[in-house]
Amino acid sequence: MDAKLLEILVCPLCKGPLVYKKSEQELVCKPCRLAYPVRDDIPVMLEDEARKLPAEEEV
Repeated sequence: MDAKLLEILVCPLCKGPLVYKKSEQELVCKPCRLAYPVRDDIPVMLEDEARKLPAEEEV
């Protein structure tokens, strides 16, 4: 994942910062508790494609 791209990407819902989890290939929004998938180094920033993080999962 390109570092410059990570600097400008924000959550499409709350416009907050995202955390890249390389091992899961996801961009995580902590306030929204959503994980956006990264497929072939391309972030999929669609709410319908995001995984809802369960309350017990650490962000």
